[in-house]
Amino acid sequence: MRKTSLAQGNTPASESTDRKRLQMADIARLGGVSVATVSRALSGSTLVNAETRERIQQLAQSLNYSINLGAQNLRLQKNLTVGVVVPYDAQSRQHISDPFFLSIIGSIADALTDHGYDMLLSRVDSERLDAASQLYDSGKVIGVIIIGQWRHHDQLNQLAARNMPLVVWGGELPQQLYCSVGGDNRNGGEQATAHLLRAGRQRIAFLGDAALPEVWLRREGYLRAHAAVGLTPSPELEIAVPFEPDAAHPILERLCASGVAFDGVVACSDLLAIHMVQALRARGRSVPGDVGVVGYDDMPLAAFCEPTLTTVHQPVLEAGAELVAALLQLLNGVRALPRTLPVHIVVRASAP
Repeated sequence: MRKTSLAQGNTPASESTDRKRLQMADIARLGGVSVATVSRALSGSTLVNAETRERIQQLAQSLNYSINLGAQNLRLQKNLTVGVVVPYDAQSRQHISDPFFLSIIGSIADALTDHGYDMLLSRVDSERLDAASQLYDSGKVIGVIIIGQWRHHDQLNQLAARNMPLVVWGGELPQQLYCSVGGDNRNGGEQATAHLLRAGRQRIAFLGDAALPEVWLRREGYLRAHAAVGLTPSPELEIAVPFEPDAAHPILERLCASGVAFDGVVACSDLLAIHMVQALRARGRSVPGDVGVVGYDDMPLAAFCEPTLTTVHQPVLEAGAELVAALLQLLNGVRALPRTLPVHIVVRASAP
């Protein structure tokens, strides 16, 4: 039987530690300070004055020295991880690769990094939003940001009632206990619809599942724009469509084949709008000649599809900063109120 023995001298782990100590000692010698001061400066401690901290950090950079913040946080027993939850809708099977999800996740990640926090990305069933509490209860995260309210506003209220630090991307709703951050959905739906009405469109289809709070608010704007010009849209023009393109596509094709007359479309996402354009063209109808189409979100692809897409711009870049700022308020024991961010329409070729 072959025996295994430790080689004499340092193990790889101890060699790494020794090398790290040498580098820190080098920084201390060059900076004319103690090793303890270097350690505090590199961890951002306010026990070291700002001028010395900056000088030490510049020396460390010149020596290609980096501190492992994750390991340091473990040593200090300090959790700096925030859970970011993207609910999973089993009915529509909307993928996390949806351009809107990718954009807002990136925005949140940037904002967390700016504040020195880590991000743990997770998915939960949209029918069980309360499952997001497991991340907090287990101690994996210190707070949670959920992207979307989905159909369970009540579950989000229950989480907030437990005093779990929680911020949700979505619209402000009645009897809301949690902090939401979102674009002005009602105004966005109104702007999209009013733009088509001003262009002379008389029968405007609304594409979106109004059981979802954000879509419900956009539908409210759709109805308000019609009322402002003395019109009432036909109920047959309100089409409950999921966000996921594969699930939406057959519904859009049936609408185009149904014989229902419409000359405008307000779609609750850019992807839905683009698929609507494809469905219309497959039936020989031109965009914008026969039908003007307006999307929602203003994802980068909206400016590059054919025709380029008129759409409602969501403040995604600002959203990450606002979501994180609200969560930090809660973590500091300060009440965070719902925040509604302004939106605006971007006019392009699909509905000039």
